[in-house]
Amino acid sequence: DYRYLHDSFFRQNSLWLCKTSYEVLRNESIRCWSNIPFITMPLSRAHGKSFAHRSELKHAKRIVVKLGSAVVTRGDECGLALGRLASIVEQVSMLQNQGREMMIVTSGAVAFGKQRLRHEILLSQSVRQALHSGQNQLKDMAIPVLEARACAAAGQSGLMALYEAMFTQYSICAAQILVTNLDFHDEQKRRNLNGTLHELLRMNIVPIINTNDAVVPPPEPNSDLQGVNVISVKDNDSLAARLAVEMKTDLLIVLSDVEGLFDSPPGSDDAKLIDIFYPGDQQSVTFGTKSRVGMGGMEAKVKAALWALQGGTSVVIANGTHPKISGHVITDIVEGKKVGTFFSEVKPAGPTVEQQGEMARAGGRTLAALQPEQRAEIIYRLADLLTDQREEILLANKKDLEEAENKGRLAVPLLKRLSLSTSKLNSLAIGLRQIAASSQDSVGRVIRRTRIAKDLDLEQVTVPIGVLLVIFESRPDCLPQVSALAVASGNGLLLKGGKEAAHSNQILHHLTQEALSVHGVKDAVQLVNTREEVEDLCRLDKLIDLIIPRGSSQLVRNIQKSAKGIPVMGHSEGICHVYVDTDASVEKVTRIIRDSKCEYPAACNALETLLIHRDLLRTPLFDQIIDMLRVEQVKIHAGPKFASYLTFSPSEVKSLRTEYGDLECCIEVVDSVQEAVDHIHKYGSSHTDVIITENEKTAEFFLQHVDSACVFWNASTRFSDGYRFGLGAEVGISTSRIHARGPVGIEGLLTTKWLLRGNNHVVSDFSEHGSMKYLHESLPLPQRNTN
Repeated sequence: DYRYLHDSFFRQNSLWLCKTSYEVLRNESIRCWSNIPFITMPLSRAHGKSFAHRSELKHAKRIVVKLGSAVVTRGDECGLALGRLASIVEQVSMLQNQGREMMIVTSGAVAFGKQRLRHEILLSQSVRQALHSGQNQLKDMAIPVLEARACAAAGQSGLMALYEAMFTQYSICAAQILVTNLDFHDEQKRRNLNGTLHELLRMNIVPIINTNDAVVPPPEPNSDLQGVNVISVKDNDSLAARLAVEMKTDLLIVLSDVEGLFDSPPGSDDAKLIDIFYPGDQQSVTFGTKSRVGMGGMEAKVKAALWALQGGTSVVIANGTHPKISGHVITDIVEGKKVGTFFSEVKPAGPTVEQQGEMARAGGRTLAALQPEQRAEIIYRLADLLTDQREEILLANKKDLEEAENKGRLAVPLLKRLSLSTSKLNSLAIGLRQIAASSQDSVGRVIRRTRIAKDLDLEQVTVPIGVLLVIFESRPDCLPQVSALAVASGNGLLLKGGKEAAHSNQILHHLTQEALSVHGVKDAVQLVNTREEVEDLCRLDKLIDLIIPRGSSQLVRNIQKSAKGIPVMGHSEGICHVYVDTDASVEKVTRIIRDSKCEYPAACNALETLLIHRDLLRTPLFDQIIDMLRVEQVKIHAGPKFASYLTFSPSEVKSLRTEYGDLECCIEVVDSVQEAVDHIHKYGSSHTDVIITENEKTAEFFLQHVDSACVFWNASTRFSDGYRFGLGAEVGISTSRIHARGPVGIEGLLTTKWLLRGNNHVVSDFSEHGSMKYLHESLPLPQRNTN
């Protein structure tokens, strides 16, 4: 009952596939094999099944890269795309030099030969015309239709010479192998081919395989394409699949001119790339005819891919022509990145991360439409569950701690972050109740009202940002905090926790969804449990509106680097300073420094660098500071200036931009409060910085001139926290100079939209000769609910 909806696309049930451009030239289909199936079932493989997940592709040892004509040839179908080809050779060489065994199945001989023969014909015709007319004047000359086999004969040697020249640049030898269907049909020739390929791989040579297009028979119908267990070698797709299975290859990469398989026509508004394709899905697909180039088409690719998959070879179909990604598409695939369509026999038990993102967006919109007291009720319920289900939570956390300790993969500071306790859960519950109480008028609050003109009023109101992706390490207490903030601000939420906290995160997410179910918005908060790498999540710009990393400075930097068009809110490092001024109180100094450094040294708001005024050296106050740090077993590193004052100094610091995250700190000497400010600006991370002094003027100078998210006077750096600020909790601490800075609570997770209410107003009425004038009057705001 389905009809063609577009001359380039076709559909059956819910899957659309492209009928386009994959192999050689229209009306010149030259790669054709007999319809004799070379095998009815995949060959058995000694090394097991195909990879189940993309992340496992990095373990692929033997790889076949199949290059369609759309990849190798230029857009005019005459000549080679030299830049793309050079990039492909570079990537293959890189993987070969890593110790992998690479093979290439290539097209391009016909296109290369067509270019050469056209040139020869034009040259010959011009010479004959000049001799005949006596003039060296060229007229328009018609180029005859070139026979494909002749083009292949003329182009094959040049194509191979080009490959050899390119691989030589990477000190890699390449070898050419031309095959026909008889090489597979004849058992002895098949064994010879197999032996040749194994010997070339043993010698670290890259085999470049192509069909012998100069002698192949004319095209024949695809009469054998019936069922996944029968396949004939009739194009480079089936050739690549046959070789992959024959050679017990780990991975087959099929490069063409589309990203892969789509669930609707590629390029349409609703088109979504199918990330993973499973056996059985092909039963709902109807394929159309091929178009501009090639004779394989998507039907041949899917059929060959599924056959190779049954034979134990993993397959990825991807775009090898996109200028922004073709330079690293092969290496990206091998690294396990989400590129193209990955064929897998293992279907995940739960939804994909893309589906989770869509669920979070839909759930978030429903959440934002709830009444404020309903959102608060969800958060109160979650707070109650944290205490009611305390034993279950702590039991799950105990499993995480035991696994981490047994594997020895976490440092002591990270183990402390991973650990939950009754007191932590009680504090979490208190913080969540603060969020619920303070969130009554967060969403939809009017922050500006302007009368533009008579009966034309404008309002600016707060609205959720959309879908948040929060990535956190080792801290399961982050999950309920962030979830509560997302609920209060009406945002959908994707959570990606560290593997080390898997059991804790699972139970906490379960309780969160139980609380959300009170008002039917269970899907608003999603925990990503799939094997998606963080870098892949950062590419989902159509699903995610803001990324918030909570973890090490390295994690934050990696996410900022990987984010593709998605804003990232976070701090790169927590290099916090405490400056001890000459007018500091003896009673306050050691107390504040001890709390800043020793209360929780793994926190991002812990003291890392202690700045001491030069006049305090060799004073009782200085001795008290040193004695206290020694008692607390804090390892001291000397800054360059501090070391110059000492005969025997502690180890000199390697860098003044160090976040220790443990019982370590750097001590440096400064000559004035201005020098302290300059030091903080040069070496700090704009997180939290403190001055200890009784001189109000000096303190105010420090507070006004230090450009950090949090600047304190006579208070511990550890106060830099959403809970301690009265925000209930924080989604993170932002050192970015954006709308949210410092501990980010509900307000930082809101943006605004403008609402204009008019009465048949048009802009032309406000022109020079119009009947209306702008008023731009500020109107009073509605009274806020402060209960």
